[in-house]
Amino acid sequence: MFVLVEMVDTVRIPPWLFERRLNDAIAEELNKKLANKVVYNVGLCVCLYDITKLEDSYIFPGDGASHTKVHFRYVVFRPFLDEIITGQIKGCSQDGVFATGRLFLDRAGSDETEQVWVWEYETDEGTHDLYMDVGEEVRLRVVDETFVDTSPTGPSKANSETTAVEEAARKESPYTLTASISEPGLGLLSWWTNG
Repeated sequence: MFVLVEMVDTVRIPPWLFERRLNDAIAEELNKKLANKVVYNVGLCVCLYDITKLEDSYIFPGDGASHTKVHFRYVVFRPFLDEIITGQIKGCSQDGVFATGRLFLDRAGSDETEQVWVWEYETDEGTHDLYMDVGEEVRLRVVDETFVDTSPTGPSKANSETTAVEEAARKESPYTLTASISEPGLGLLSWWTNG
């Protein structure tokens, strides 16, 4: 579920942080930049693990800040395929169930980075309706993951007014997990607890 990812970045340290130790200032800036953000094809960044290498720092003309190339390892949330995770029901339709992972339950801010899409619920008797109460706890198996590049694309050439399709594309989640609850032991936790 959590992996260490080796990354390289150039970190800008503003002059008012020069009194601090370089490693502490770099750690603070890296966490400001990456924590709670989805990095394309990497996962959801959680926190800095350690700094493995610092290169020379430079101060460029016209900018009083130092710029240091940093090699570091970051803790990233990226469940592997077939991993069992627990979440909470966010919404249901005839197409499937939207759930949010436990990692995101107490997050403030955007809901777009916390989606888990459950496609199916089948048992030996056949397919069942997917209507579940919002807020219920659910156990699911990850079957796929999807990354969407949500970086800015610039103004539309055809029309300055936004259409409904463009609006929907902007609200698309940068990282979505597709999961299944069609195996024994999966589904609502209330199904599996003793009454």
